[in-house]
Amino acid sequence: MNSHRLSVDLAKAYRLLNHGPTVLVSAAHGGQRNIMAAAWAMPLDFAPPKVAVVLDKATWTRQLLEASGEFALQVPTVSQVDITQALGSSSGREIAEQQGIDKFAAYRLQTFAGSVIGAPLLEGCAAWLECRILPEPAIQQGYDLFLGEVVAAHADARVFSAGRWHFEGHDALRTIHHVAGGHFLVDGASIDAKPIGS
Repeated sequence: MNSHRLSVDLAKAYRLLNHGPTVLVSAAHGGQRNIMAAAWAMPLDFAPPKVAVVLDKATWTRQLLEASGEFALQVPTVSQVDITQALGSSSGREIAEQQGIDKFAAYRLQTFAGSVIGAPLLEGCAAWLECRILPEPAIQQGYDLFLGEVVAAHADARVFSAGRWHFEGHDALRTIHHVAGGHFLVDGASIDAKPIGS
């Protein structure tokens, strides 16, 4: 186990996504697994913690997620920007058909097992959320929007602890935000608001 990876209290799991990072979505079913990048993901609730993510009908990850009823969201870092772009612009189905392997093998990705769900979790990320689908067929079909209940959460303690992100001194672990066409923004310095008029 990665010595920096610690469990996050579910009541604070929303904070892992609250700043709007790009995420990697993984799912597994029937001996198959896949992972893809998603720019549209967000927290929805505190207790129980819930998330939303948009997954196009054409993606293999979505098919595995629908079949298994579970998925994982990973928050990639600056050091993973190239692989994040590659995972978001390649097809796991095509890789499997052409090479006979999945994206994890094709890109030599290291994974670890979650504590609750069966989807693989990618090593090296800043945070991980294990989720079970909250079935909403109308919005899934109409808007490609999936809701999930977070059943376990983990983060790299070097950059997230006591319910807060703190990237100072760990630039390679800063989270990334996809804009378009392979262009990303990186989280910067943090500031705390002070009360006004007191």
